[in-house]
Formats: sequence, C-alpha cells, structure tokens
Amino acid sequence: MEIWSQSEQTQHLTIAVNISEHQLRREDFVTTVTQQIQTHQFNPNRLELEITESILMTDLDSSITKIKKLRKQGVTFAIDDFGTGYSSLNYLKKLPIDWLKIDQSFVRDMLNNKQDEAIVKTILALSKTMGLTTIAEGVETEQQRDFLIKLGCPIMQGYLFDKPKRLEDLNYEQHP
Repeated sequence: MEIWSQSEQTQHLTIAVNISEHQLRREDFVTTVTQQIQTHQFNPNRLELEITESILMTDLDSSITKIKKLRKQGVTFAIDDFGTGYSSLNYLKKLPIDWLKIDQSFVRDMLNNKQDEAIVKTILALSKTMGLTTIAEGVETEQQRDFLIKLGCPIMQGYLFDKPKRLEDLNYEQHP
C-alpha cells in the first residue's frame, strides 16, 4: 500500500479489499485497519472495504459502529455482490456505505433476460436515490458497457477493461 500511494502512476487509484465476516467480527478490526493506514502512511480515502450483505446479518449494530469509525478516517465501504445475498432495504438504509456493486450474474444476462435487466435498472435507481455510487461487476462486452452507460452506471469493472494483474504488470493508460 505504501508503494502504491507514493507512486505518481497509482496514487490516484483506490484499492478495494474484500472483508470477511470473521475479520469484521473481530474486536480489534477498527484498530487493525487504523494501524495499517498509519504504519504504511497511505491516504485512507484510497481504501475501499467491501462487505457482502450476508456479513451484516448477525450483528448489524456492531458492524455499523465499526464502519462509521473507519468512514470518519476517510475509508469508504461497498456492498459487494449486491442483490445476491439477504437483501433488505431496512439494512441498506441503516448502513453507512458509499457504494453498491451490482453482481456480475445480473450484468452477464441483462441484455438477454428482462428480469436481470430490471434488477440492474432497479439497483441503479435505488443507488442514485440513496446517494450511493454504483459499480457494475463482470462487464465483458462492449454491448454490456454501452447499455450500462445508457442506464447511467458511472463505474464498471470486468474483463472488457482488463484481467487481474500483478502491480508491476499494470498498464496505467485510460481504457475506452
């Protein structure tokens, strides 16, 4: 993280880290993340922690408290694979999150399946209404990209743009 945040080529990028239920449940979760930010001297605004809906089911209040503490430091939070877990609008309205990530299973079939298209449109509308940013996962074709742009999806990720790479193999040029 320290190298990432100090390089001119990468310092503007955000690193997304998936958080497990076990990690979020730890009493020292906030302290551990805070220590890592301080030790490696990186901008907490460039750290996005991703959680799944199911993680929140057992101890919502504790999760909210931890998320709020880290958000005060600048860390952002995303609900990953939104729509595939125990989606509850009640939980969603309580969570101090910044992003919703539309699961790739909906993106994959949205051009050929009216239900998946409706789900993608609904998540985008919900996200916009709640003031959240939406990321579409699993974008693999130009047709998917173009359709998401038409729907107003601001951010996408997937093999259309690039496959996962090691840091030293990254190409920093902008994609179409």
